[in-house]
Amino acid sequence: MKSKILFILSFVLISNSAIAANNDTDIVWGATGHRVVGEIATKHLSKRIQRKIRELLNGQTLAMVSTFADDIKSDKKYNDFYTWHYVNLNDDDTYQTSKKNPKGDLVTGIEKCKQVLLDKNSSKEDKAFYLKMLVHFIGDLHQPMHVGRTSDRGGNDFKVKWFYNGSNMHRVWDSEMINSFNMTYTELAKNTDKLSKSQINEVKKGTVVDWVNESKVIAQKIYRSAKSEENLRYRYMYDHFKTVRSQLQKGGIRLAKVLTEILG
Repeated sequence: MKSKILFILSFVLISNSAIAANNDTDIVWGATGHRVVGEIATKHLSKRIQRKIRELLNGQTLAMVSTFADDIKSDKKYNDFYTWHYVNLNDDDTYQTSKKNPKGDLVTGIEKCKQVLLDKNSSKEDKAFYLKMLVHFIGDLHQPMHVGRTSDRGGNDFKVKWFYNGSNMHRVWDSEMINSFNMTYTELAKNTDKLSKSQINEVKKGTVVDWVNESKVIAQKIYRSAKSEENLRYRYMYDHFKTVRSQLQKGGIRLAKVLTEILG
């Protein structure tokens, strides 16, 4: 009996590793990162807006629904939303000068979500769906590799090692640094940098397009932070995890701003 249990556990672990290794393009901040953004956003919302959100989401929190846009990828009827998770830009592009994806992108996806939520004729079901999508996409916007190069699919083809295991730059910034830090999403959300009111207002400035261009600048720095096939370890965490935390905090603050504009 004991050997049978060990065999089953081994099979599950091997299967999960294989799935992770073949899922490079499906990782987006990782569940923990998205939940951090949702949790931080909640802290920056008024009680009245929080009540409106709970009503739309039937009691669920922003952190809970933050992974919804990834969860539905397994259902083919939602394939049209796939390109909304990112916007790839060449090195000399801003969003304004870039060639637009006819299927839509992160910016047009966010705008669609806002339109549905602002439309008085939208059903509660539609508003709930697009609210969940919006929470996720604002999170994606602040993961810099979602605004990475077209040529390597936002860093998915930029192969590196993470503590001697095969990885890519997109995955490192999506989830591997966060997972290696080994804090829960509530712990990370609770331990954000203390910002003054003027600093928070500074973070809120700009439009979605401005925030995309800001993430693109960070993405360019990330491309220079490592070489292909380099083994990234503790030093990389030391040098760059502050940026991860800052982007998660900005994402939460800006998500709260957008939700307040829509539901205020």
